[in-house]
Amino acid sequence: MGFFKEFKEFAVKGNVVDLAVGVVIGGAFGKIVTSLVEDLITPALLSPALKAINAEDLASLVIPGTAIKYGSFLAATISFIVVAFALFLMIKGINKLKKEAPKEEEAPAGPTQEQLLIEIRDLLKNK
Repeated sequence: MGFFKEFKEFAVKGNVVDLAVGVVIGGAFGKIVTSLVEDLITPALLSPALKAINAEDLASLVIPGTAIKYGSFLAATISFIVVAFALFLMIKGINKLKKEAPKEEEAPAGPTQEQLLIEIRDLLKNK
C-alpha cells in the first residue's frame, strides 16, 4: 500500500499539476499561433511576396542533379521567422494588457536610533 500512497503524493504535487496545466495551455496557445500564421499572416503577406518572385512552391526547389532540397530549408526558415514574429507580437500585446501592480510608496525614513539618543542626551544636558 505504501507504493500507491507514494505515487499519489507524487502525482498531486503542486509542481506536477502546474506542469500539466502549462503543457495543456501551451498546446492550446500553439494552436492559436499556428492558426494566426497559416490563416492570417501567410495568405496576407507571405503568399503575395512569394508570387511576386515566382517561388510559390518553395519546397519543390532543388539543386539540379542532386538530392539537396534547399527549398524545404528555405520554407522551414521562413516559417520559423513568421511564427517567431507572430509570437513576439502576441506576447507584446498580452504584456500590454497586463496591468502593472501599483508600486508601494516607501514610508519616509525617520531618524535613526543614534539620532534619537543624541537628541535625548542634548535635551538632558540642557535641563
